[in-house]
Amino acid sequence: MDRFVLTDAQWAKMEPLCLGKKTDRGRSGQDNRLFIEAVLWIARTGSPWRDLPTYFGHWNSVYSRYSDWMKAGVFKRLFEAVSDEADMEYAMIDGTVVRVHRHGQGAKGGPEVRR
Repeated sequence: MDRFVLTDAQWAKMEPLCLGKKTDRGRSGQDNRLFIEAVLWIARTGSPWRDLPTYFGHWNSVYSRYSDWMKAGVFKRLFEAVSDEADMEYAMIDGTVVRVHRHGQGAKGGPEVRR
């Protein structure tokens, strides 16, 4: 896979925080960037894990690794590392889609008075 969602600058911030580096004790991951791209693919598409494309690896292995990283709090640290400089270039607020509930359209409120 040649196209990545993560930029090289984002990956440079995230790489030291990933589990399974060559310098870590125990088993190391095959490719941490490809694994994070797989997790981003699942988040972007909303697909079930079984529909993960094969070039990311076997879906169950990716899910097991995702589960381990979630328990270890790795994704929280990765998000904090990348989100320190918010890019507000595409943030837009459009008030034309905000609608008032039908009960708040100016009808007189309060208890009814009977004669």
